[in-house]
Amino acid sequence: MITTVQTVQTFLDYFRERGHHLTPGGSLIPPPGDPVLFTSSGMHPLTPYLMGRPHPQGRRLTGSQRCLRTTDLDEVGDDTHLTVFEMLGTWSLGDYSGPQSLRWGLELLRDGFGIDPGRMHVTVFGGDDHVRPDHESWRTWDELGLPVEPTVEENWWSNGPTGLCGPDSEIFVWTGPDMPQGTPMTDDRWVEVWNHVMMRYLRHPDGSLEPMPRPCVDTGLGLERLVRILGGTQSIFEIDLFQPWLTTLPRIWGPLDDRSLRVMSDHLRSSIVILGDGVTPSPSGRGHILRRLIRRTLTTLWRDDPTRSLSDLPIELVDHTLGHFRQSVPSQDVRTILVEEESKFDLLLQRGRKVLSHRRFNGPLTGEDYHYLHDTHGLPRDLVVYLTTEAEAG
Repeated sequence: MITTVQTVQTFLDYFRERGHHLTPGGSLIPPPGDPVLFTSSGMHPLTPYLMGRPHPQGRRLTGSQRCLRTTDLDEVGDDTHLTVFEMLGTWSLGDYSGPQSLRWGLELLRDGFGIDPGRMHVTVFGGDDHVRPDHESWRTWDELGLPVEPTVEENWWSNGPTGLCGPDSEIFVWTGPDMPQGTPMTDDRWVEVWNHVMMRYLRHPDGSLEPMPRPCVDTGLGLERLVRILGGTQSIFEIDLFQPWLTTLPRIWGPLDDRSLRVMSDHLRSSIVILGDGVTPSPSGRGHILRRLIRRTLTTLWRDDPTRSLSDLPIELVDHTLGHFRQSVPSQDVRTILVEEESKFDLLLQRGRKVLSHRRFNGPLTGEDYHYLHDTHGLPRDLVVYLTTEAEAG
């Protein structure tokens, strides 16, 4: 089975052979001035250069960037979603055009990774009232022999309500056991692997689009999804990166149902990466996201056995994650913060149980009750729901 390290090396070598210079990638903390809490795509650190500033390494770049997305938290535990993941990317800063990027993309997937083109399908921007269809990408895929599905919103990329935007073309790979069927928009067994964004416009606050004087191409390939496909596994949790988690957690905490094991593996691993980038738990901002991940882990961990503790977490798992992401924070310090946060959460739960035992909260809780519990006692709604569910089950 191909490993994650081999996949990264194959990708980067391919593009370096084609004149791309390696960018450092790295921290989840975005550059100053970026309004997002965490880096959520490979292009975030490169925004000034996509906007026109000359990059010191030239106009062809490639690299690997760790990313974090909170929008998919409720999806984590399925076959394809992670909180922290790695994005392999390429960037043409006003150099080659979209069709060249698409041709290289197919060539690498087909010849470099051995994926049968008969298992591929692509989507392109089909046009709307403001921008015509992306005929250039459409023609390229027709020439390369891949089936094309046009969409509108699904194939228009924006960096936000204003700023960089443009049509994109996504490459999907069939993951079903039988022959490919349907299209990416009609069958979720088509898994998106690689998105090629043609950054051609700047959107202004009034919604108008201004053509960029120097169009760019930004691509992002989900590393864990690709390794899953190359290994023929059912989910991303079966790739080499997660094997230490899936084998160790049941050994130290006993049997866990499949979804709980996946959620805990993802959230603990993500918490370690966030701590490795210098963030600590706090009531707001980045620290709040970290605290939320740890508490979601603990509520899952304690659901069947309240005696389980993060103090049991082997230091080897912390080492494995920090080592993979080349983070230099001492492993013991990371585990100490996790255990301290567990203790704080346990005290909060004890206080919450005492507050909720008051006769005022014997019946169904109202919106006013939730506001009171949050504003007066510092108990957020999701924690109150957890405690009331716990009481009902008990």
